[in-house]
Amino acid sequence: MKFNKLLTILAATAGLAMGAAAHAKEMRLGLIVPASHEWSKAAVAMGEELKQKTNGKYSVTIFPSGQLGNEAQMLQQLQTGALDMAFMTAAEITNRVPDYGALFAPYLVKDVRQAGVLLNGPTAQKMLERLPREVGAVGVGYGVASMRLMLNGFPTNAATDLKGRKMRITPFPPVRDFYQLLGAASTPMPLTDVYDSLANGQVDGVDADMELVYRMKFYERGNTLLQSNHMMFPVVGLVSGRLWQTMSTADRELVAGAARKHLNGLFDRYVQVEHEMEKSVQGTKVKVVKVGPEFFGDTLKQWEEIWLKRTPVLADLRREAAAIK
Repeated sequence: MKFNKLLTILAATAGLAMGAAAHAKEMRLGLIVPASHEWSKAAVAMGEELKQKTNGKYSVTIFPSGQLGNEAQMLQQLQTGALDMAFMTAAEITNRVPDYGALFAPYLVKDVRQAGVLLNGPTAQKMLERLPREVGAVGVGYGVASMRLMLNGFPTNAATDLKGRKMRITPFPPVRDFYQLLGAASTPMPLTDVYDSLANGQVDGVDADMELVYRMKFYERGNTLLQSNHMMFPVVGLVSGRLWQTMSTADRELVAGAARKHLNGLFDRYVQVEHEMEKSVQGTKVKVVKVGPEFFGDTLKQWEEIWLKRTPVLADLRREAAAIK
């Protein structure tokens, strides 16, 4: 009897283990940034937390550096269910939901701390609610990169120095409009091509952030680092709508909560990252010039007029940003 009882217990235990294994889900998460980037590190930390909290029911495999394609391709994979998650720039979302362009308003926030407050505010959070319907993926939270600046291969003492220059940008409307108003020629290209393109003159400068300038060594090919901090650059955590539909309410809360936690951690992280990397870049041959809104003259007003007509969300974001202390 004791032996039969033991067999019954062992069989039940094995059955539970097999059931858990059968329901385990390895989630594929794509990013366009390299593995060394803070977004990739946040994704890894999120996966580790999920695996621990769910006893292995959920795990995350990270595909950085655009291994699964560019962001437009990854968004299509999210829609079909071929990809489970992505930490995706809000730039790509803007190509599908134009209101997201308001997040890139010049000098909407002055630093990444303010960006964190605004992106967790009512207007930006309400924008996330539109994503399942409009892009076929669930938005679970925002993070951010460091503030945008310009690394130029030519002396840059005034905004007029940008006229006619070929500037590498992320190709989406708010940034294209900004550089067009400055008289520059917007030149989209993968980040991996920028270093050599600065050297051979294919581009004259790059719209980037301090992390990219430092980690990808763009400063080696630059003359002037224009530290303008002219835009924030949000990242959005996305979960495939097809996967979301198969998950229980409890599992949705676990996944969304872990993603939101580690994306939000980027706001504090970039306060430190910007400071550390700024000091490192200042020790190189590139000239670092700090400028504010006045550097761009009427360009900012012109951009604002264009985008207020395109999306009323911009006015709401401006009001919220003005209240941040």
